[in-house]
Amino acid sequence: MNASRKRLKDMAEKEYAYYSGCSLEGTAKEYDTSLRLVMETLGVKLAEIPDWSCCGSTPAHTVDHVFAAALAARNLAIIEKMNTHTVTVPCPSCLTVLKKAHIGMTTDESFKNEVNELLDEPYEGKVTAKSSLQVIYEDIGLEAIADRVTHALPDLKVVAYYGCILNRPPDVAQFDDPENPVAMDKVISALGVEVLDYAFKTECCGAAFGVPKRSMVNELTYKIISMAVDSGANCIAVACPLCQQNLDLRQEQVNRTMGASFNIPILYFTQIMGLAYGYSPEELGMDMLVVSADHLMRNRVPIAEYRAMKEAEAAAAKKPAKAKAIKEEPKEAEAAKTEEN
Repeated sequence: MNASRKRLKDMAEKEYAYYSGCSLEGTAKEYDTSLRLVMETLGVKLAEIPDWSCCGSTPAHTVDHVFAAALAARNLAIIEKMNTHTVTVPCPSCLTVLKKAHIGMTTDESFKNEVNELLDEPYEGKVTAKSSLQVIYEDIGLEAIADRVTHALPDLKVVAYYGCILNRPPDVAQFDDPENPVAMDKVISALGVEVLDYAFKTECCGAAFGVPKRSMVNELTYKIISMAVDSGANCIAVACPLCQQNLDLRQEQVNRTMGASFNIPILYFTQIMGLAYGYSPEELGMDMLVVSADHLMRNRVPIAEYRAMKEAEAAAAKKPAKAKAIKEEPKEAEAAKTEEN
């Protein structure tokens, strides 16, 4: 058994608690759907967290840090009683809140006691939270990801947009490079999809300020999409519900206010994985996109057929080169004879 298949076998025997968060239950349902299908394909079991609740996300900590930590710690305490002590979290906002609560309670005994006083069940600090991208990249690995590919996506030219909190702050995220992350790039490349260099990987899109500071957010969104287009991309891959909604929903508004003509699909990286694994666009929730990606999937072909096509193209390209070389041989021989004389 080769290393990648052994890794897949090992993963099939392991499960993660799965904290989907509120967004993936509603406006980012396609992220949840595509992630579940991808994890199933990779042999990973996602264990539902009984009676999970909202983590508080951004609003809670602006009111009270202890209360905010308690909202997150309530979920961590439930996970602690499950058979697994590792939870995978697709939403960067949820992940940050869970990790901050854990760090605060495991490094400050007084803070831990304050938070636990608000909980029915205390949290003892035994849960590790990882982003779903981190689990796929680090725990499953690139070889195993590539092994499951069934379809080629020759029309996709992708830039990976991580957003501003997936890898930050580094002492909380503890994953990838905070300034130049590469995990999503490598995961998508392992599928055989073309990934382009992108300078705005971690620039903020301003999603949280979409209502009070619309003009500012339009400018930030314009810069992010414009850089993607200038890089040669025809779609942007994301791992954050807020980023996806902002870049997808706001394109028409940006076009009106900034004089642009953007029409670039914003896909969750798990949707791209799902397409490479043979799932239909409908199964992956592609119909929920505001900016359609239908034109990028028209030439999706089974991987065996694609490889045969590329081999035939390579063989055909060699024939003229070989014929030219044969044709040039007499001329080269004549030139050499002339030089000798």
